[in-house]
Amino acid sequence: MSNPSSITATAALLLSLISTVTSHYSSSTFSSSPPAPQSTVWHSARATYYAASDPRDAVGGACGYGDLVKAGYGMATVGLSEALFQRGQICGACFELRCVDDLRWCIPGTSIIVTATNFCAPNYGFTAEGGGRCNPPNKHFVLPIEAFEKIAIWKAGNMPVQYRRIKCRKEGGVRFTIDGSGIFVSVLISNVGGAGDIFAVKIKGSRTGWLPMGRNWGQNWHINSDLRNQPLSFEVTNSDGLTLTSYNVAPKNWNFGQTFEGKQFEA
Repeated sequence: MSNPSSITATAALLLSLISTVTSHYSSSTFSSSPPAPQSTVWHSARATYYAASDPRDAVGGACGYGDLVKAGYGMATVGLSEALFQRGQICGACFELRCVDDLRWCIPGTSIIVTATNFCAPNYGFTAEGGGRCNPPNKHFVLPIEAFEKIAIWKAGNMPVQYRRIKCRKEGGVRFTIDGSGIFVSVLISNVGGAGDIFAVKIKGSRTGWLPMGRNWGQNWHINSDLRNQPLSFEVTNSDGLTLTSYNVAPKNWNFGQTFEGKQFEA
């Protein structure tokens, strides 16, 4: 027969372990472990392009990056269908695309690397098979023609492709563009390496602790707090669970409309 004191000690140990695990996950930002962004597996999708004169590159689209050339993304960008866009959380992620299954139009042995910067909205006036290219469950990429023509001849139109998620390699550090007014602070976070997309953000002034920011839209994050006349630090967590802390990114005399550069995730 088991010793009662031994049973009690074992139960106490199990209870302690359960309590530790529960407290760890309840204090975490993640509801579940996020997937690692880099993949060696290729998935099937389709891709189309838009003309060089299209204004979407100047306005930046659904991720909020503004002028994509000025923001440093150039033409190596892509808009994603609803099945891939994840309501904007995927903004900033990088994909490698290659043309497949059509020897008439594909440029053999080529691939492109693009950053997710926009959303291709569904068109429910058409079925997913009959013109609604970005309707669920279609996985669809919309590319600038400059990017499309690196893997296929433009006459290809709606082209079968393969894609995989890869790590982002960016020059310089993560950029923080501060906007807002008064106690409303909005921060656009761009040029993010590594996973590329952002899962959580915290901000800290010299007179505050770490304050969680909410996702406003795309990669614009906001908070209602008086952070004026304080140097600002940022804590950014990406979708593979890595957290990068950049202290005193913005000096005490920062102003709305300014952009500052912090540390960078490793690719």
